[in-house]
Amino acid sequence: MRFEDMNWFDIESYLEVDDRLLLVIGACEQHGYLSLSTDVKIPMALADAASKRSGVLVAPPLNFGCSPYFVNYPGTISLKLSTMLSIVDDIVRSVYLQGFRKIIVINGHGGNDGVRSILYELLNELEDLKIQWYSWWESDSVQTVAKQYDLKPGHANWLEAFSFTRVGELPADRKYSPKVPGLLSALQTREIFGDGVFGGDYYVKAEIMEELFQSALNDVLTMLEFRY
Repeated sequence: MRFEDMNWFDIESYLEVDDRLLLVIGACEQHGYLSLSTDVKIPMALADAASKRSGVLVAPPLNFGCSPYFVNYPGTISLKLSTMLSIVDDIVRSVYLQGFRKIIVINGHGGNDGVRSILYELLNELEDLKIQWYSWWESDSVQTVAKQYDLKPGHANWLEAFSFTRVGELPADRKYSPKVPGLLSALQTREIFGDGVFGGDYYVKAEIMEELFQSALNDVLTMLEFRY
């Protein structure tokens, strides 16, 4: 149940019986051989699957994030953190005004972590607002799957190589993970990481990816219960 498939009358009717909302924030950035929209596609797939199971609405995703270290890779579009904070603040205030009170933010990009600061400020200001934050790749359940198969998660490697994020042929070998001391400029990042993959296996069996996805989906469904 996405906003794009509804009109405002539908959403008003929804709010008469439910005040929960799934909000995806992602990025448009290089992911090696994977889609530039990988960080949107994965959390949106989770949101859609959770919506199908729960009936909770899915807001339009924020397709851009904070990716200053990748701007030397063509196709990467990066927002300043200050811009990102203002956008998220505006989004949450808009839906709060309309009656949404329980929001799960499904984050698809590590560079967006700073957004949590504005969410804390909103929680302090809007007393009946509840927000949960879910960076899917960091969850214990996803990490458990990786450890079970002795796999190392990394940017643009097997971890994100779902069937729906692949847009090119993936190398069959494994990439060495460079050791990086400190922060890098966008130019240095491209020089060191080359194809943009941070190392490890480029892909794994579909069965493992399905297990990974289902683990993350179960996390989202549990969070939608808002038990706290």
